[in-house]
Amino acid sequence: MDEVFVKINGETHYLWRAVDHEGEVLESYVTKCRDLKAALKFLKKTMKRYGQPEVVVTDQLRCYGVAMIVIGNVDRQETGRWVNNRAENSHLPFRRRERAMLSFRRTATLQKFVSVHASIQNHFNQERHLYSRTNFKLNRAAALAEWRQLLSA
Repeated sequence: MDEVFVKINGETHYLWRAVDHEGEVLESYVTKCRDLKAALKFLKKTMKRYGQPEVVVTDQLRCYGVAMIVIGNVDRQETGRWVNNRAENSHLPFRRRERAMLSFRRTATLQKFVSVHASIQNHFNQERHLYSRTNFKLNRAAALAEWRQLLSA
């Protein structure tokens, strides 16, 4: 889990994201504040959809620890200096698209964009370093064919 600052019409909002062990974005949630209430709501929403996690990796924001105590996952939380890198790196494609779009105007627009962007990114994001070039091209072509089939249906 991680959160990132996003400007909407000059106001700071927070985009909370849950990322699995492979780097796929599971859940995204936009709030105006970064406190216990927002962390609890996001954790409950994610756990309701994906079930109880084996390990929850977070940064050292204090509201995560308190939220874990409230939910009862305090023994499953991991924090550390570089433990949260997978979640931090998942923000990079989002930031690239955000710059191209020249920021957002409304919270609803951001929430809609983030959910669609995450699903498309998860579908087409092939771990290039794990495959040979031929296998990577085959996997990418299969993902594109599946995408075209979904669009035509």
